[in-house]
Amino acid sequence: MLSVTPIPAFSDNYIWLLRQDTSQAVCVVDPGDATPVIKWLEREGLELGTVLITHHHHDHTGGLAELIKRYSPRVIGPDNPEIEGIDERVGDGDEVRVMGRLFEVLALPGHTLDHIGFFTPGIPPLLFSGDVLFSAGCGRLFEGTPTQMHESLSRLDSLPEDTLVFAAHEYTMANLAFARAADPDNADIEAAEAECQRARELDRPTLPTTLGRERRINPFLRCASAGVRQAASAHGDTDSDLTTFTTLRAWKDAF
Repeated sequence: MLSVTPIPAFSDNYIWLLRQDTSQAVCVVDPGDATPVIKWLEREGLELGTVLITHHHHDHTGGLAELIKRYSPRVIGPDNPEIEGIDERVGDGDEVRVMGRLFEVLALPGHTLDHIGFFTPGIPPLLFSGDVLFSAGCGRLFEGTPTQMHESLSRLDSLPEDTLVFAAHEYTMANLAFARAADPDNADIEAAEAECQRARELDRPTLPTTLGRERRINPFLRCASAGVRQAASAHGDTDSDLTTFTTLRAWKDAF
């Protein structure tokens, strides 16, 4: 059986660790810091076999060199020469087998131009979304355009409802505060806020979320909603899903 465990890093990153109970070799996703990964592996008596990278930002790649030096893992990531240490450069539609599961690579530009995600169907389906889709939010546009990010989110929104979404940051409470403003009559947001607040008080992650849940609480997946459009209209154009998304993203940046 495949298990996924969060390794906290920095102030709000999660490095996701994938493990099959029949193997001592594990996989980690976006190791921005090697130290917590090494501590986890040594405590559990595990070896690092594979690393998945979603994009080039340092908080997702900063631990890569040390982990390569120590464990010589297989490293899979985007075809971006800025990222040193990748030995399998992949792009949209490629498939890789990791921990016994076949993952499809999804091109997800917007946050960065090189951003990819890793999706595997199954029971349940799993998505490692990096900094594109968060619980109740989405990533900032550092390199891409609103059109690119909107298309990337729409692509993720087409995945099965029970897909578990493993985002790379614990941003949920701040995102839900914005979601309340952007979708004020949505009772699902209030319920999610109470549930996630309890989790954080117990020092538990609010992730993974599911795509079904995100369709109910994430304003960036609800640009066609009348309530979202009405709230966003005070901040910019909302005459289409794309302009609504663009307005929401600019509003969130200043929220």
